[in-house]
Amino acid sequence: MLMKTDLEQSIEETALVDTHEHLRKEDDWTDRGPDILQDLFGNYIPADLISAGATPEAMQALNDANNKDFSARFSGIQSAWEAVQHTGYGEAVSILANEIYGIDDFSGASLERAQTQLLEWRQPGGRLHLLRDKARLDHVQTDDFCWPCPPDPSGRDFFLYDLSWAGFCSGQIDAATLHEETDIEVTNLTSLRQAMQALFARHGRCAIAVKAQHAYNRTLRWEERSDDDAERVLIQSLRGDTLTEKDRLLLGDWCWARGVELAIEYDLPFKIHTGYYAGNNNMPVDRIRSGHLCPLLARYLDCRFVLMHISYPYSGELIGLVKHYQNVWADLCWAWSIDPFSSSHFVRQFIHAAPANKLFAFGGDTSWPTSSAAYAIQARRWLNRSLQAEIDNGFLNEPQAMALAQRLMRENQLACFDIEGTRSALAAV
Repeated sequence: MLMKTDLEQSIEETALVDTHEHLRKEDDWTDRGPDILQDLFGNYIPADLISAGATPEAMQALNDANNKDFSARFSGIQSAWEAVQHTGYGEAVSILANEIYGIDDFSGASLERAQTQLLEWRQPGGRLHLLRDKARLDHVQTDDFCWPCPPDPSGRDFFLYDLSWAGFCSGQIDAATLHEETDIEVTNLTSLRQAMQALFARHGRCAIAVKAQHAYNRTLRWEERSDDDAERVLIQSLRGDTLTEKDRLLLGDWCWARGVELAIEYDLPFKIHTGYYAGNNNMPVDRIRSGHLCPLLARYLDCRFVLMHISYPYSGELIGLVKHYQNVWADLCWAWSIDPFSSSHFVRQFIHAAPANKLFAFGGDTSWPTSSAAYAIQARRWLNRSLQAEIDNGFLNEPQAMALAQRLMRENQLACFDIEGTRSALAAV
């Protein structure tokens, strides 16, 4: 067995900041969590399996937790699995199987043993143990798809939350829910602005960032919009009219800008999904490029924009934005599992083009802690490969590579996000 290099050892031992998850809450994990096959073949691998030809019936059978015949459930997707096992998603599944569960194959006996282990972890405190102790994460930042960011009793200092702005950016105004949350009745643009301010007054101090994944619903292209035009469209929306796409974008752009202004006021980074879509058969690639954001980035130079998923497959464009704009950071969250070779190349290209203090190494973008742990292992290994290649090519020496790893894994995040301030605010609640 080869001795680990100092670089590899350092990357394995460093407490990694996790800037992006969709982790479900503790009671979901303990009371409504997955069985072993749902856990192994959840998250993103279903998209690759479907692209490889797995049928809807086979996928439904795979996820049928009422059927305890694990071998039979796996058999329906076995040929598709053999076609995708070497993709980034497939590699993450193999890491989860081999190194989290100790599974050598997908036989019934192996899966039964892993199911026993899973049930032991699906106990109170098991989620925190997997992420903090097994994955060696400093903390996780979770997009919970909502405005509130209350303390998480299962790990108050560990589980931090984003304030979601995706609905607003998409031009979706839920007046009833806003009234319930803020006691403000939205009847016009002034009251909508007041409701937005009330959301931040109530939840902004405990948020780690603002997050919007509206790229799934609309173009990332942003334009400055006038109050008069936004008021006109808002009134149509409030009375139940169906908005045209043009008007929906108009209202979304206005709301997006107000969210950015509030993020600046509350000193919160604004995270934006860029690039690749999860799922299958619905990705209009012309609207997911990070370059569409240039008018927004130039308009709000005081906002710290975190552009996520390296804007894959437009990653070179993102490096150009980070290099040019003082207020842009790039995040490798999810990217290692989408395409590890492109992500490795991105890191190496980034080092030689953009400031090294503006790149974040990891976010799992997953729902269950077991998968987050596996994705963290995957990220560490590919980061090591990337930096070792820089050493092998003579671009870096090992101390320089180790210093870069520390930057990418935690120092850059600690500088961009007010982690201790957020923890203090949560402690005061």
